[in-house]
Amino acid sequence: MQAVVYHGQGDVRVERVPRPVCEQGGLLVKVEACAVCGSDMKAFKSGNPRMRPPVVMGHEFCGAVVENLAGAGFAEGERVVMATSVACGECAYCRRGWRNLCAAVKPMGFGYDGGMAEYVAVPELAVRGGHVVKVPEGVEPAHACLAEPVSCTVNACENSQVRPGDTVLVMGAGPMGILNGLAARELGASKVIVSEINPARLEQCLVFGFDRLVNPALDELERVVKEETNGLGADVVIVAAPAAQPQEQALALVRKRGTVCLFASLPAGRSALNVDSRLIHYGELRVVGTSDSTPEHVAEAVQMIARGSLPYDRLVTHRLPLEDFAEAFGLMERGEALRVVLEER
Repeated sequence: MQAVVYHGQGDVRVERVPRPVCEQGGLLVKVEACAVCGSDMKAFKSGNPRMRPPVVMGHEFCGAVVENLAGAGFAEGERVVMATSVACGECAYCRRGWRNLCAAVKPMGFGYDGGMAEYVAVPELAVRGGHVVKVPEGVEPAHACLAEPVSCTVNACENSQVRPGDTVLVMGAGPMGILNGLAARELGASKVIVSEINPARLEQCLVFGFDRLVNPALDELERVVKEETNGLGADVVIVAAPAAQPQEQALALVRKRGTVCLFASLPAGRSALNVDSRLIHYGELRVVGTSDSTPEHVAEAVQMIARGSLPYDRLVTHRLPLEDFAEAFGLMERGEALRVVLEER
């Protein structure tokens, strides 16, 4: 079959590989759509120590079951997506239900061959752990494959305790910043403010109907946030920009007893922050991190997508055949795309 294979930093190829074999207890899925994640492009440009080449890339996929060795619970022809960070189910974190924080996690597209291929084999461990989520009829594969990134924002909003009526500030208007804003609104936020220093990215946000868009390079962000919240600050600030400055600034933009969520990761070796601890102390602030998602978050994301709550046609900006994956990287690097989906043609 045809697949996008990671061989190392700067070396990703479309090539012919053997069709995967369905293991006992697992599933074989015919991939219908696979979105390209920023982490895929990052692995291509900078490498990733978690990826053991050669490995088929892709973890945001949707497809139909063509072989079922898992027994009851799945049927051939059913469309599925995955919570793609496959957990061991036995470590201290898994026993507490925190499968996204598993000490021995093996993500699809990293530890297992992923979905940038014609077929993907879902391991027995993933099926047993509930990582395979069914997609309701009528949901287009190119939309369903957004369940994985949407699930990460559901996790962020839950960790941040977003409540109905909240004002949420999202710092960073890349694809995941936009998804965080949409998830916050879906979970009841009455006002969503998005900040971004890149004018082109900010312009991409116009179609999503956020309540206020701010370019901190042109307008004082703290003043705008106080103006929008009667001087209090946002109830929740989600930092989706992979830079130290917004993570540091977020503490001054949230109300007392509010929550700052560090959603975006900083590069290893450059992740230290200069934090004003007095803001945390006297404001009784909560500062939380968010990483990945659980099968429950994916199931909730699927329901959001099935309800038509998310403007997925505006999120999927480009659709390409598998062999054009390099063009997908180019579109993302130039900031011309939100989500690029690779589809069977």
